[in-house]
Amino acid sequence: MERISSRQNPLVKQFRDVARGDVAGAMLLDGDHVIDEALGAGVAIEVAAFGERLGNGPLAERMQRTGAKIVLVTDAVLNAISPVQTPSGVVGIARRPARKLEALFESTPQLIAMLHDVQDPGNVGAVVRAAEGCGATGVICSERTADPFGWKALRGAMGSAFRLPVAARQPLAEAIAIARSKGLRVFATTAMGGTSLPHCDLRGPSAIIFGGEGAGLSEDLLQAADVRLTIPMQRPVESLNVAIAAALVFYEAARQRLGHTADVTV
Repeated sequence: MERISSRQNPLVKQFRDVARGDVAGAMLLDGDHVIDEALGAGVAIEVAAFGERLGNGPLAERMQRTGAKIVLVTDAVLNAISPVQTPSGVVGIARRPARKLEALFESTPQLIAMLHDVQDPGNVGAVVRAAEGCGATGVICSERTADPFGWKALRGAMGSAFRLPVAARQPLAEAIAIARSKGLRVFATTAMGGTSLPHCDLRGPSAIIFGGEGAGLSEDLLQAADVRLTIPMQRPVESLNVAIAAALVFYEAARQRLGHTADVTV
């Protein structure tokens, strides 16, 4: 097993470039939990750098069996290649899942989240996690939404981004057009003035648009929707973190689809 002790090794630069998103088709996996989830989902991991604490353990052996290159690194090198302040002991480079926009509509009945200008990668990861947990069938991220396959979003998704169909940097106008062509009902979330969430019929094929932190959705996107959806809240609270809002909407959709639909109006 190769051992790297110099921060000038070319592999260090490769890890840094991937962490910044500068390498097309690659993503950085930081931490043993994220890497374990990736392996379980069949993600192709090309190389992994282990600190000496984890380097001879079962995770390294498992990765070697899949054909990944394993290197041992000193603490100084691990600190240089890991994007977090306190590295967990292993960092990997893997191929990003390639999802075409059309493919996200294959599972039926569709329940798809469309994220518009959600710039916090932690929020993006949390939305993906909540989507999988509540039975959503896909997540589409707009061009100005944080990369769902960036290292911070992947940590927030805790493996869900490897299993749930997720598409990054997509034009939402095209996604909405595809949704309409496939018979989906399009909902747009808004802080005030929309149909109350418990009265939105989410049992059929649905796409829900969520806006970014602060600004929310543009008027164009609100106009493009079939229904404006509002989560009822007690005053003086008027809005929620986008990840929490998405989780509430997904949970309500799951509740309705399980047959608990007494409060739903069409």
